[in-house]
Amino acid sequence: MASRFQDKKVIFPEKLTRSSRFKFKCHPGIACFTKCCSDINLILTPYDILRMKRRLNISSEEFLAKYTRPQTLEKIGLPVVTLKMQDDDKKSCPFVTPKGCTIYPDRPATCRYYPIGFATLKEENVTTKDEFFFFVKEDHCLGFKEDQEWTVQSWREDQEPERYDRMNRDWTEILIKKQSLGNVETSEKSLQLFFMVSYDIDRFRRFVFESPFLKQYQTPPDLVEEMRQDDEALMLFGLHWLKTTLFSIAPAKQNRSRKNG
Repeated sequence: MASRFQDKKVIFPEKLTRSSRFKFKCHPGIACFTKCCSDINLILTPYDILRMKRRLNISSEEFLAKYTRPQTLEKIGLPVVTLKMQDDDKKSCPFVTPKGCTIYPDRPATCRYYPIGFATLKEENVTTKDEFFFFVKEDHCLGFKEDQEWTVQSWREDQEPERYDRMNRDWTEILIKKQSLGNVETSEKSLQLFFMVSYDIDRFRRFVFESPFLKQYQTPPDLVEEMRQDDEALMLFGLHWLKTTLFSIAPAKQNRSRKNG
């Protein structure tokens, strides 16, 4: 969910596979260091928020208020948040300094993809899908002139975007399903629940454990206890519940160990 990749001027049409080779390196000694971290419309995913708010040791409410802006996805009509840039000449990311990213181990998924975009082609009612990758080359980026060689697979292993993909899978499926429905109206209550589950994990925890929710939705006791202790388990449960209950997407067997995969 990286809006910067939607600029066709920076997307190279060549389809890459996991074995495709390329040269790239980003490091403090390169002249363009951190230039890609300014003036961007970076849509945050549920797992992005969870990782960053935990890294900063603040509540999800505080993170949302301080570091994000609300936005409605065009043609989908669902509420999301974008990372709020600083009010300076560069419109810099709030977590970037001249020395680099201060939350680098927990940086958002979009940052982990760069400069390799990912896409899938999947026909409706077809179980197989065609995945491919592509270069995102911005004019200011000098990383492609460096000598360090990668395959697409080794780059992804180094940057770890696939963990984020797994954790956000149900959320992504909701977006795709909602887009496929066209202009079908979504109730205000459903929109509010979508936002809470997607982004405000601390409020969702209160909703689950301080309301009749668990009496209305039968949940295995061991999963309930896991959710009490683990934000990731709670997030996965919430997104799965949203997908199957509010948006009527046929449920697959929930992989409760996805966060460890």
